[in-house]
Amino acid sequence: MAALLNPTSRRLATAACRRISTPAAVDALVSHRNFQERCSSSLVDVSGGFSEMLDATQRYYVVGGKGGVGRTSMAAALAVKFANHGEPTLIVSTNPIRSLGDSFEQDVSDSKVVRIDGFDSLFATEIGRVKLEGGRPGVGSFINNLMGSMGLGTLADLSMLNEILNRFPPGLEEAYALSELIKSIELQETDKFRRIVLDAPSTGHTLKLLSANNWIEKFLGIAVKGVNAASSMPIFKSSLEKLQEISSGLEKLRQQIAGVHELLVDPRSTEFIIVTIPTMMAVSESSRFHSSLKKYGAHTRRLVVNQVLPPSASDCRFCASKRREQARAFSAIREDRELGGLKLIQAPLLDVELKGVPALRFLSDSVWK
Repeated sequence: MAALLNPTSRRLATAACRRISTPAAVDALVSHRNFQERCSSSLVDVSGGFSEMLDATQRYYVVGGKGGVGRTSMAAALAVKFANHGEPTLIVSTNPIRSLGDSFEQDVSDSKVVRIDGFDSLFATEIGRVKLEGGRPGVGSFINNLMGSMGLGTLADLSMLNEILNRFPPGLEEAYALSELIKSIELQETDKFRRIVLDAPSTGHTLKLLSANNWIEKFLGIAVKGVNAASSMPIFKSSLEKLQEISSGLEKLRQQIAGVHELLVDPRSTEFIIVTIPTMMAVSESSRFHSSLKKYGAHTRRLVVNQVLPPSASDCRFCASKRREQARAFSAIREDRELGGLKLIQAPLLDVELKGVPALRFLSDSVWK
């Protein structure tokens, strides 16, 4: 394949093997011949409507999409753009596969909020799942640990309730961790973080997080009723006070996670942004993703199409084929019932790896206009 590519196209096709590591490399990227002009004449509108975003009331931006489309890079670039405009910004990764720290080349793991080097108003963190012993336990074990950490004892004696909770689907741990973070943010001064960008996990995990609220409402409601019922049984008379504390704690957890769900689906507070790439498979999944987001009440206005080939006066056989494939994908987006009404934003395919603040600054200016 390499023999079919001219030098410029070869650099584009091997982008994953390259990285920005020196100021000279950044200068070379920025001075790439007529780069901005060529992007402006591409297949879709490259304006991200960033001025509109600055004036909007939304505080939270959830960047999601299928795996491998560049969600983390787009989320990081958006956070950088906000910070460059003087907006105190926090970017949070809820992705089980950690890459946000790699993007900024800083350690932001273990739920530590870290200021990004080179910025006064940009902070980042990666939140993990609640750390429990014994690998991935059931939800009954999760609640046992949670109640124990709150000094409320456990559900060990309520075997039936514990069995019900252990059948609980995935999503509770992630929802709880996110709710704790958002609760801490909302309790701080309103100008501490003006913008919060969430680097969401892949489509399936994001939808589980949104749908988990329905299950949490039902199952924690059952848990509260079960604890209340048990408290009326003579066998649990000696533990009545403890059971009442557990019931109160479970209800508090339910309300906390429900509150976060309400915030995520409130269009005045939160906007979801879908990231995709110009292939038919990715477009199809993005269409289904948007349909599901609407089902759960999430508000989406923008679709970022990443890895778009820059315009060129001449193409090798490989690039010409890829360009035709991308043209078909853009046509499918325009005709798609779910995606056609979204604002299209272009992110060009670059000949360097997007790693480090200089690269993210460049990407933010190229995409979020």
